[in-house]
Amino acid sequence: MTQSNTADALLLPTEMESAIRSAIHTAERILCVSHVSPDGDAIGSLLGMGWILRHVGKQPTLALADKPARDFDYIPGYDSIVGADQVKDAYDLIICLDASSQDRMGDIYRPAAHSQIPLLVIDHHITNTNFGSLNWVQPKCAAVCQMLVYLADALGAPLEGNLAIALLTGLITDTLGFRTSNTDAAVLQAAMRLTAGGASIHQIVARTLNSRTFSGMRLWGGVLSEAKLEGRVIWATVSQAQRKAARAQDSDGEGLSGFLISAQEADISATFIERTDRAGETVVECSFRAKPGFDVSEVALGYGGGGHPPAAGCTLAGDLQTVAADVVAALRQARQTQAGKQQRERQLARREELLANG
Repeated sequence: MTQSNTADALLLPTEMESAIRSAIHTAERILCVSHVSPDGDAIGSLLGMGWILRHVGKQPTLALADKPARDFDYIPGYDSIVGADQVKDAYDLIICLDASSQDRMGDIYRPAAHSQIPLLVIDHHITNTNFGSLNWVQPKCAAVCQMLVYLADALGAPLEGNLAIALLTGLITDTLGFRTSNTDAAVLQAAMRLTAGGASIHQIVARTLNSRTFSGMRLWGGVLSEAKLEGRVIWATVSQAQRKAARAQDSDGEGLSGFLISAQEADISATFIERTDRAGETVVECSFRAKPGFDVSEVALGYGGGGHPPAAGCTLAGDLQTVAADVVAALRQARQTQAGKQQRERQLARREELLANG
């Protein structure tokens, strides 16, 4: 195992490395999958895993329930991603990336056909339910693509070329260009190694964080004019009628909750996007963000979703306005509880300081 430093070894313990190595090397037919509504880390880790597996002589099937946005078509291997109709029943190993629960794989994972197949879960969400037969869950990592840097080291895959581009995409998009609170020295060191391998930070940022469709701008304009702010929680709803009027693409609502949290008067943000699922039922895709000191992951988990303290989400059946009202109430209660706890901790710290100073 060739690690960049000894600290990285803590993120991929020897026993876990050995188990993953064994699972991969003994499998011939490998299915790799990430979550529905895939973001940069989902697509980057899926394609990155594909390049790692090819390096060790495997020919994996890479699959997503939802078609990946064309924003990511610069990543080598993008066109090799298939949908559920091309996924078979028989595999020796399934690798699930960046998904905190089994349902997040969508219709790629078919329990009737796949439940007896070994399932390797590689994820960084603190709310992961450990639903695999082998679970490598590392919340200390800012992205699954960071975890794959260490896995590539363990399997001897060079961090260069196609692999470097895929993994740097996930690091950049999940940290919003290295601006999130979990961007630490290990994240930056991983990014440095990937840029040394030929991946370009400015080109990836230009294609992802600094790129938006005109239809997306039109959609945001209408949605933001109706945004609401109460109790330091800011939120916006996006109806199917609004998306149709703006001729918006499926991915045009992404990033909106991240923009809303920039409001000075808010500690928590939420967006509620109305969609139709594969059964023709109306569902609401909920996305939450929180400023440092606040946690939205528990609310998401309570609704069957997951994520991180500063970024989480869930998908709920029901009417858009009804779902939004119910979830916003839960977010406001969580924010009030957390703010009260912070205040008590500050008072206790102040009291201890006064006692220490006599």
